[in-house]
This record gives sequence, C-alpha cells and structure tokens, in this order.
Amino acid sequence: MSGHSKWATTKHKKAAIDAKRGKLFAKLIKNVEVAARLGGPDPAGNPTLYDAIQKAKKSSVPNDNIDRAVKRGGGLDGGGADYETIMYEAYGPAGIALLIECLTDNRNRSASDVKVAVTRNGGTMADVGSTSRIFQRKGVVVLEKKQGEKTLTEDDLLEATLEAGPEEVNDLGEVFEIISGPNELVEVRKAIQAAGYDYESAEVGFVPDYTQDVDAEGAAKLEKIVDALEDSDDVQNVFTNADVPDEELADA
Repeated sequence: MSGHSKWATTKHKKAAIDAKRGKLFAKLIKNVEVAARLGGPDPAGNPTLYDAIQKAKKSSVPNDNIDRAVKRGGGLDGGGADYETIMYEAYGPAGIALLIECLTDNRNRSASDVKVAVTRNGGTMADVGSTSRIFQRKGVVVLEKKQGEKTLTEDDLLEATLEAGPEEVNDLGEVFEIISGPNELVEVRKAIQAAGYDYESAEVGFVPDYTQDVDAEGAAKLEKIVDALEDSDDVQNVFTNADVPDEELADA
C-alpha cells in the first residue's frame, strides 16, 4: 500500500513482517530484474537498480536471490521474462481513488486479477484518467525518525537535503517522508546517505494532490480491496488518496 498518508506508512511497515513474505520477495526480485534490464546490471551506474536492491535487502531478501535477478535482468545469466508496466484505475469506498501499478508478462492475466480483486470487494473499476489525474509522479524517500541515539527533526532533513531540491518533508508519526520531483530522487537519497542517515525506502511513486479522510468502516473496506490486489503476483504497488486519522489506525 503506498500513498501520502499515515495509514499508507503503517501498512508499509506491516508488510515487512507480513505472513505473505514470499509474495513480497517475489515482487521485490521482479523489480530488481526489470531495473537491471532497463539500466544495466551495475548498480553504481544504475540508481534505479541500486534503490531496488537496497529495498530488497531491507526486506531481508537473500543476497543470492538478488544477485540472480541482477544477472537475469542484465542478460548475464540467460533471459528473464519480458515484463511491462500497466496502470489500472479504480474507486474504493466513499469514492477513494486507487491507482494500481502492475508489472506483468501477461496483460490479460493482470487485467483479470485486478478486476476481480476490486469488484468482489466492493470497489469499481474506473476509466483511464478518472483517478490518475489526481496523482503526480514523485520521488519518495522514507526514513525513521530514530537514527541511533539521535531523533531527527524536520529541520535536520531540510538542512541535509536542501541542495538536492526536496519539495516537502512530511511527518508521518514514526517516520518522515521526503517528497521530490522524480528526477531529484537520487540526489535526495544521496544527500540523506551523506548526512549519515539510514533510509527505509527510496523510489519513484505516485503521490495524490489531496487526501480524503476515511473512518474505521471505510478503512476496513478499503483494506480488503488493497489486500486482494496485493495477493496478485502482478500487482507491484497500490496508490491511494485515503488518509485515516490517528484514532482510526488501530481499527484499520
């Protein structure tokens, strides 16, 4: 689950210890393979691959699995699958916007999986442009506030990343989210590293122009849709403009 909200971050942290770790591993490996195919197998010269590898490592994907994915994608160890990115749009409860990113080698399968997951759980599929118009492609770096003995402040991050050109820093409770233009992502991530801070994830995603509050009942309904979508091997990310108030998070 990805998005510009505290609930999105909470779900992201839950995913790291989810019982469906095998599915998460497979999706992270797929990201590594595709990044290596598009930009070459050397992470030093391919920042997208570097970040994909770091995300996989932070989710405890074994190094051997990562290395094999890099070799497959880079053409060093036989050909891998021919993946393509496809975006689907949908609405959840109370008109919550959903933008669903798939990485697939079978367009018909992914379309079917997405439609079933959405419609069987109370959502509706949307026409192209219906929900995507409220999302902007952005660089997103997430890092924990607690860094060793130090607790980061917004001023710490602004000072560290100022020259990299971040657009905003959002306080999401236990973590900070740094938003930048997609082309500035790598520089923001490097600035964070240069300052000696560890980050949770750094990737290009879709951030909504505005968020919509959801109560506990709506959050539960939305979670059913998102969980069903994430059960599909083809679904890589689900972006939403839902925002659940702190008091509702425990019920989501």
